[in-house]
Amino acid sequence: MIDLSALREKPTLAGERVRLVPLSEEHVDDLYASAQDDEIRRLTGTHRRIGYAEAAEWCATRSDRPDRLDLAIIAHPEGRYVGELALKDLDPDNETASYRISLSAIEFTGQGLGREATRLLLEYAFDRVRLHRVWLEVYAFNMRAIAVYRSCGFAVEGRLRDALLWEGRRHDALIMGVLENDFRKTSGL
Repeated sequence: MIDLSALREKPTLAGERVRLVPLSEEHVDDLYASAQDDEIRRLTGTHRRIGYAEAAEWCATRSDRPDRLDLAIIAHPEGRYVGELALKDLDPDNETASYRISLSAIEFTGQGLGREATRLLLEYAFDRVRLHRVWLEVYAFNMRAIAVYRSCGFAVEGRLRDALLWEGRRHDALIMGVLENDFRKTSGL
């Protein structure tokens, strides 16, 4: 049985190179800037540009959501915002939830920050929330993200054909999932 209080707590999770902190008003400027980045929008399939007021409302209301966990990714020791992630779409009956991560700029890719952030959140999801399965969607062209997810124990479970229309081209989305025991095998826990 899952522990819903673990989503209400809004924890801070610390790794060697990143800290995950509750997404809040202090992250508005960074979140807004990343939502304007064309390459980040392509990788996340986000057609619409959000306004500053929408970003501010989003950040201000994340702590009020008892059914999901939204965290900012902070690189340390420098304390720089490098993205955000979420555990959402909770299905308590089946002990599952979906996962989403977005680094705030391409300059932060390839450094292992997203991998460490994903591992920290998965450890929390399986140990504290007590989920059995976490799943995500990723566009098939995002090979770097797919490699990171695989290294964290995710496996491709399905394909949504032509799920994204971007600049006149259609792209498939992959459904990837990780079970608790698969995560433990890949993380050595």
